[in-house]
Amino acid sequence: MIDAHAPIHVLLVDDLAENLLALEALLKREGLVCLKARSGEEALELLLVHDVALALLDVQMPGMDGFQLAEFMRGADRTRHIPIIFLTAGAASLQRRFRGYEAGAVDFIQKPIEADILRSKVNVFFDLYRQRQQIVAQRDALEAYANALQVADRNKNQFLAVLGHELRNPVMALGGGLKLLERRGGDAELSGQIRGQMDRQVAHLARLVEDLLDISRIDQGKISLRRERVTLQTVLGLAVEASRPQIDAADPTRLTQVVSNLLNNAAKYTPAGGQIRLSARFIDEVAGGVAEIAVADNGVGVPQDMQAKIFELFAQAHSDNLRAQEGLGIGLALVRQLVELHGGSIALSSPGPGLGSVFTVRLPVAAEA
Repeated sequence: MIDAHAPIHVLLVDDLAENLLALEALLKREGLVCLKARSGEEALELLLVHDVALALLDVQMPGMDGFQLAEFMRGADRTRHIPIIFLTAGAASLQRRFRGYEAGAVDFIQKPIEADILRSKVNVFFDLYRQRQQIVAQRDALEAYANALQVADRNKNQFLAVLGHELRNPVMALGGGLKLLERRGGDAELSGQIRGQMDRQVAHLARLVEDLLDISRIDQGKISLRRERVTLQTVLGLAVEASRPQIDAADPTRLTQVVSNLLNNAAKYTPAGGQIRLSARFIDEVAGGVAEIAVADNGVGVPQDMQAKIFELFAQAHSDNLRAQEGLGIGLALVRQLVELHGGSIALSSPGPGLGSVFTVRLPVAAEA
């Protein structure tokens, strides 16, 4: 990324040190760095390191003269677009001017140099350089925005595919249940079983609708809290109760929602026979107490490249052996927003795939009344 406020470099090339000092004094201004070289070879070394907005080259130098240096610059991709102004003490004949323009010069200035003329011409090229920097920066910003839109579009398509799959299954189950009830309505026991299955599918649909509403709330920043004093034991108890159906491989329901979502997430990515551990502790700090809640599992874990994205909307850690069978990928995004609204923080620790995960929530503890 180009920094539009970075210093501008100008290359000054003259075999006489006093001429370089005089040029530097004439051009001195804020944000300008003069790179001084007393030979063509020194100038080429500087050009390998620095991006230059303008080059002022003395024509008559021992060894490589100004024309030869300009030809070298025009022959390299890195330097061919640098504007060149030749400084000459002799009469600039038409032949010399033609050779200079052929080598890439944009202008000739006769010595002794008139300060106002030099500064006026140089400032034009500095302004053009700044404008090019701004254009490149805008181009980079547009490219980044376009990439972000592509990612958002892919997320949208993936979300719609997941949503279609999640909605289709319970709808088909409800339709099948209605047909069974029509054909076997007289069997009370069977009808009760069918109604129980349909109740679970309706609860699943209701949860999906709540997920959709939460997506809108997260996106618009409209998640709200109704604050009241509550004990940590109450929160954990309610969360375990709410998540018990998910841990037992049934449908889940929905500071309780935070822990419940973390437990649901652990259950989702922990194979049968795995372990989920919920723990809490109080940390006494100088600025006040902190309640730390940890949900740990020995499930599929989270790959390193996914850990920075896991709290984003629609993010899910997929596994070849275990697919996320329910949900729209918003649970952890919702958890993070709820935790931050409480003034807390959440962190993930996972050694990698197959090695489990630990989600740690830290919440400030209210002072005693």
